[in-house]
Amino acid sequence: MIEVLIVDDHPSVSEGTKVLIDQEKDMNATVMTNSLEVIDHLQQATYQVYLIDLYMPDLNGLELMKLIRETEPESIILIYTGFDIDQHYNLLMEANVSGFLSKTATGEQIITAIRCALREEVVLPLSLLRQLRRTEVPTSVLEEETPLVNIRLTEKEQAILREIENGYTNKIIARNLTMSQRTVEHHLTKIFSKLGVESRMEAVSKAKEHQLLPIDRM
Repeated sequence: MIEVLIVDDHPSVSEGTKVLIDQEKDMNATVMTNSLEVIDHLQQATYQVYLIDLYMPDLNGLELMKLIRETEPESIILIYTGFDIDQHYNLLMEANVSGFLSKTATGEQIITAIRCALREEVVLPLSLLRQLRRTEVPTSVLEEETPLVNIRLTEKEQAILREIENGYTNKIIARNLTMSQRTVEHHLTKIFSKLGVESRMEAVSKAKEHQLLPIDRM
């Protein structure tokens, strides 16, 4: 039996995906809506495939994937998102993602993506495939060769990093900045992509290092 763990903070989406997967005779899906609870859960259960939402409160898909990789380096992890991932492609590949899956995918596409990942194959959106030829080097190489001189953080991105520096969770940041948690996560993922980092504190550290936060506000 192929055990699949779906991690998504939207119950309607995750439960619908579970129903589709459970229709396969050789697959069984489990749903978790709180990404912070996943690592503890994995001490009691094992899975062959993970479907992880990219944008989640408190612990986003990239951060969760990194934690899973620490204990299960060969695990199959598919990023499951309703947003365009083209701009995050390099960062996701450096995190060793196994593939991508849109939340608008049909049941057949979901099953195909899972089975392809198990065969060490990947299904890519056509828009992303067309962009790959314009992707010359991974972000880590760019990071080593070129300072972040052309990178700019928006006022909202700076505000979020200052909140993180003060030790606030994404939930509290959303309340303080009058935005939804998902919007905070969306901004964070953009920040991670710009800075070539994988965690919130790493983002703060790098933003400071490259003077991307106003000095009088740090």
